[in-house]
Amino acid sequence: MLTEPDLDLIAALQIAPRASVATLAEALDVSASTVGRRLVRLEEQRILRVIGQVEWTARARGNPRHVWVTTEPGASGSAAKALARFPEVQLAAETAGRSDVYLAVHVPDRAEARELLAERIPGVPGVAGTHSELVLRALTRADSWRLHRLSEDQQKILSREQVVPDGFDADDVGPDERRLIGLLAGNGRITAAEAGRSLGLSQSTAYRLIQSTLRRGIVRPRVEVEPAQLGYELEAVIALTITPGAIQAVAGELARHPSARYVSIVAGTASVIHQGVFRNEDEMADFLTRDLAPLPGITALQVSVVLRMLRRYWLYREDGRFAPEHP
Repeated sequence: MLTEPDLDLIAALQIAPRASVATLAEALDVSASTVGRRLVRLEEQRILRVIGQVEWTARARGNPRHVWVTTEPGASGSAAKALARFPEVQLAAETAGRSDVYLAVHVPDRAEARELLAERIPGVPGVAGTHSELVLRALTRADSWRLHRLSEDQQKILSREQVVPDGFDADDVGPDERRLIGLLAGNGRITAAEAGRSLGLSQSTAYRLIQSTLRRGIVRPRVEVEPAQLGYELEAVIALTITPGAIQAVAGELARHPSARYVSIVAGTASVIHQGVFRNEDEMADFLTRDLAPLPGITALQVSVVLRMLRRYWLYREDGRFAPEHP
């Protein structure tokens, strides 16, 4: 179980993932050595990692897709493991409800999407059927989800090391920046010295590249911890069908909900996909019956409850922790 100080540290990193140990210590009112030890312990226990969330247009041409997979009886586990190994699969989970397996995939090129969706995924042994939705726009992503534990004063201290992205042109990303993107994707807290050594650049050049990449929003550092470790033991993917005139308003309301880790407007049989986390069944029931009920234009919803997470943001998971190595 994570301790209260552990949760405070995670909450601080959610606000400022690249904050220095000294700034984290100041915000949490503990020593820098205590913060350093706690951070190393959480990483060594495979509970926490700070990674880089790469902007879609810098990673591929075309947006991600949600994919629901129906399997033959008894085949969901083996099919999910096989599907999780696909390099295009960002997220893979065994689910109950709408489907047996849920995937989030991001194909490098639109031309490859047909092969993946029509041939490779259906060709996995045990897969009986698939259904996909194209993401048109994301209103919130996992880097925005927060544990609300810190005071306004603590948040002000951490905000000193926040980088507010101002946008970028995907065609204006140089070769050194593309190499840096790969480093930041694996380690969102990489230092200029470490990046410089890996890229064969001076520390000052690496620093300027890191700052430019973050400021332009090409990469957004984020904390990766399985929600169950934070007390959110129930996770669900909810597909909502909404009348066209209400799609934007409903999606906006869902994006502001405390449960929202990822909310997107999609093209398919659904209109909006809400990936949410809840502490328990009662909290999820309140969301479905109390929070969704007043929203206009919702005509149907389908719920897939996550039974086991195998991969999230291309990182393999095992019993709520990062897998020690790829399966």
